[in-house]
Amino acid sequence: MKNKLANIFLLGTFLCTVGCASHSKVGYIESAELRTTSADFGASDLQQVAVKMVDSLLSFPPIVQLTSTRRPILSIDRVKNKTMQHIDTESITDQIRSKLIQSGRFRFIDRTTDDAAIDEIKTQQESGLVKKSSQLKFGTQSGAEFLVTANLSEITQRNGDLKEVYYKFTMNLKNLKTGILEWSDEKEIRKLSERSTFGW
Repeated sequence: MKNKLANIFLLGTFLCTVGCASHSKVGYIESAELRTTSADFGASDLQQVAVKMVDSLLSFPPIVQLTSTRRPILSIDRVKNKTMQHIDTESITDQIRSKLIQSGRFRFIDRTTDDAAIDEIKTQQESGLVKKSSQLKFGTQSGAEFLVTANLSEITQRNGDLKEVYYKFTMNLKNLKTGILEWSDEKEIRKLSERSTFGW
């Protein structure tokens, strides 16, 4: 009798598990609809920052005038993470660069591929496989005119079961020839979370 009851219980558990699993739904959402699930810096915050910074830079009157007749060459430094969290700052950097390129107003120097470029030029010059008339030479690449830098910082405050996190993202555009800071802006994000039974 005990064995029969145990078997019935196991069968019921199995059917419940299968039934519950069969009703789960998975789908896509637009990136613009991403929702925050914690006070940590997340994907929706990254998107807010990228859109705000790019819109600000592109609408700044001196930059509008500068890019009206030509496409300046920029270099972008990886966003510096000054928070206590592990944040993929490379994703923020890439998204800002992509949006600026898509605007059609700027060109970019990509220093992350310099080693590969050097190897390719050396191969063309030294391997004997490439005819001399089409071999690339060192010292012909264009240099960046402006440098884009950015910082992400945070301040966290706790009051009982409430935690407020204040994020500040600052981005700058520096003229490499003159050393002048041509543009700067900030994006602030405040997030509030309440501690649950299982912690923050």
